[in-house]
Amino acid sequence: MELMVARSFRFHGVHLITPPSSSHPQRRQGVRLVRTGVGIRCGIAEPSGEPAPMGQKTRYNDGIFEKVFMTLFARKMEKFASPSSPSKSGKSNNNNSKALWDCDYERFVDVSKRVMQGRSRLQQQEVVREVLLSMLPPGAPAQFRKLFPPTKWAAEFNAALTVPFFHWLVGPSEVVEVEVNGVKQKSGVHIKKCRYLENSGCVGMCVNMCKIPTQDFFTNEFGLPLTMIPNFDDMSCEMVYGQVPPPIEEDPVSKQACYTEICSVANPNSPVCPKLQA
Repeated sequence: MELMVARSFRFHGVHLITPPSSSHPQRRQGVRLVRTGVGIRCGIAEPSGEPAPMGQKTRYNDGIFEKVFMTLFARKMEKFASPSSPSKSGKSNNNNSKALWDCDYERFVDVSKRVMQGRSRLQQQEVVREVLLSMLPPGAPAQFRKLFPPTKWAAEFNAALTVPFFHWLVGPSEVVEVEVNGVKQKSGVHIKKCRYLENSGCVGMCVNMCKIPTQDFFTNEFGLPLTMIPNFDDMSCEMVYGQVPPPIEEDPVSKQACYTEICSVANPNSPVCPKLQA
């Protein structure tokens, strides 16, 4: 029934169908989405397992596993970040002597913001690329290409892995069926409300520190195309493994304005987020 009343769009030659509840369908372009109704869910948000409504912060109960990943990423990114401001106690937030799980999500986001300071869009993306490479053992991209050539199976397998292993970064998500180049496959991941975007409140961080470098890393380093389609109206996002991402100049995100009411570095007078400008 849902598909019978869904709205249809086209973007870069690929068909997309969104359910009538989608508040900004043009943000979910590039694929044809069909909800499976059985998707893998990650109930780490509020007691209901669902993210908080738009305008409210989702509550998370992070365990050691999540904090270990936050700390590892934060420490890697700290090398590229500008000095942090002293805390209320007068001490700097930089403390690499802490235990491996002492970092929380707020610190992780703070480090990301400091990485952005004084860097262009391309420089920010290059930092993320270097951080991602530093997290892998030598030769990992080449091994990934051998194990996961750009096939339907590889795309579906990576989509399934994304849900449990990246919930600490992006929040609750589920696997959805998509249509890529005329082939239906369960290689889509619907992020219900991106934790990174929700906590940073910054369009530029979403695009420069997550979307573009992640797309490029999978597409160019791993050889498995990936397209990420954020919806800035409700902070959800679609990840589509197997779909080649469009050039940034042709991507709708390149024209996205700031969250003027929640972003600390927003420019309300600019029609496009300044951090998206080259």
